[in-house]
Amino acid sequence: MLHRGGAWYSICCMAVALLIGPPESGWSEELATVRIAYLSQVVELPPKLSNLELPPEDEGLQGGRLAIKDNNTTGSFMKQSFELHHVSVPAKGDVVAAFRGLLAEGFRFVILNVPASRLVELADLPESDGVLLFNAGAPDDSLRNEDCRANLLHVRPSRAMLADALAQYLMTKKWDEWFLVIGPRERDRLYGEAVRRAATRFGAKIVAEKTWDFGPDARRTAQSEVPVFTQGIDYDVLVVADEIGEFGEYLAYRTWEPRPVVGTQGLTPTSWHRTHERWGAAQLQSRFFKATGRRMTPLDYGVWAPIRSIGEAATRTRSTDFATMLAYIKGPEFELAGFKGQKLTFRAWNGQLRQPVLLVSPTALVSVSPQQGYLHQRSHLDTLGYDEPESKCRLN
Repeated sequence: MLHRGGAWYSICCMAVALLIGPPESGWSEELATVRIAYLSQVVELPPKLSNLELPPEDEGLQGGRLAIKDNNTTGSFMKQSFELHHVSVPAKGDVVAAFRGLLAEGFRFVILNVPASRLVELADLPESDGVLLFNAGAPDDSLRNEDCRANLLHVRPSRAMLADALAQYLMTKKWDEWFLVIGPRERDRLYGEAVRRAATRFGAKIVAEKTWDFGPDARRTAQSEVPVFTQGIDYDVLVVADEIGEFGEYLAYRTWEPRPVVGTQGLTPTSWHRTHERWGAAQLQSRFFKATGRRMTPLDYGVWAPIRSIGEAATRTRSTDFATMLAYIKGPEFELAGFKGQKLTFRAWNGQLRQPVLLVSPTALVSVSPQQGYLHQRSHLDTLGYDEPESKCRLN
């Protein structure tokens, strides 16, 4: 089955190349190479309470490697080749120096998995003029609003997109009264802000809001504390904002009333998940597993998608010229086949990749947003996240 999936992909790539046609007559018979860099920085987090699903050490990188292989499959018919260079910076390392080193080596396409503050810093460097950056890891809404940059595109869904995707599903179920529980960290506070915004946007009501302040080890105390913590509140669903998984897993099945848990735990909105097999995703999942021996993660997808976008630009324009490819990626004709049931495109007003959001439990795909009935004059994908009229982004 895995072999058939890979063979089918090669056949499809050959068909695309034949439909597009051969390179222009002025091209050399030698391969024209597109060099892509992936820069990541290790983020120190407190130990997870569960060791069942530790992030792979090669997370993100393997998604990039698969995308390079995909690009080269099509590129072989177009006299194009693609190379990936990865640099990992320690948590206390100098990411700016590493980034400048990549630019000095001539890289003009750079995929970044670094904290939000670093993204802005790198995008604002004088050397970044004439470079295209892709944000693969930071969900911060500020990057799509007041801190947006013209040379920075966002592949990972923002927190607002995730919260809107979840809200649409909850409203279709008529679960419109929410109890919001927020963790003690800044990233939890930002997730909570996105949930509040989604509630207002789609007509839900946050009937209660509490901060989890029982300490980091919920395993020992959840059985006694969670029932009391959730007692005396009438709500439909418990919405959790706990991005690092400090306590959220221990809320389910322990609440005073029997209620679903959603948000960062329970029913979770995400860009990619191992259970996603619709719209040809099973083929991508199987090829990834065959190559790595593990399942594809959202970060793997977040690195795969920009590299495939670059490959798509090279194929469609029949060019490896940076300016030509950049204009296509940012232009109205760009489309990425992202195994999500429809073509993915970048929003012109803030550089965010439009995409459906998966709603998953740990072992099942539950739904996909946007939900039916949520319409938009441009694209129903723009019902997720900040729409153009409400955006604070001002690209020059």
